[in-house]
Amino acid sequence: MTVKSKRKDAEEAAEEVEKPEPAGAEEKPAEEKPEEKDPLAEAEAKAEQYLGMARRLQADFDNYRKRTERDNAEFRKYACSSIVTDMLTVVDDLDRALSYVKEENDFVTGIRGVRANLMKILEANGLKEIPAEGDFDPNYHEALAAVEGEEDGKIAEVFQKGYSLNGKVIRFSKVIVTKKTS
Repeated sequence: MTVKSKRKDAEEAAEEVEKPEPAGAEEKPAEEKPEEKDPLAEAEAKAEQYLGMARRLQADFDNYRKRTERDNAEFRKYACSSIVTDMLTVVDDLDRALSYVKEENDFVTGIRGVRANLMKILEANGLKEIPAEGDFDPNYHEALAAVEGEEDGKIAEVFQKGYSLNGKVIRFSKVIVTKKTS
């Protein structure tokens, strides 16, 4: 080793010892400036947040409107059910009166016409008679009694006709059902 190279090595070693550490390498000073936020990015984030809230609010309102329309339609569909049920007693009375007729005359023909007109009006509002022939169905018929018969679950006699209004049973058919003899 030459003297020059020794001197160079010594100077490098001294520089390493005397070199100060850069600020913030070990510890951050307490007085460092906070990161500056971009006002445009903040405004865009808020705008996106408000847009999301507005979309959710619009979707909620659309759902509310649709549910309200559906509820109103359902209400209108069955709003007349109590008056229709009350009118069915009049139809029953007319049927009972007409069942006792022995001879046909103008009065009886008029009563039959009144009953037919009343039924047309009720049917136009969604009333349908429940068929009461064949098999007993507890969804449409109410069994009042059972009599012996050749098969189980057949309708033997109808006491009172049943009706549905727009597909919903408003009065069950009251029937007598057969029970197979052993």
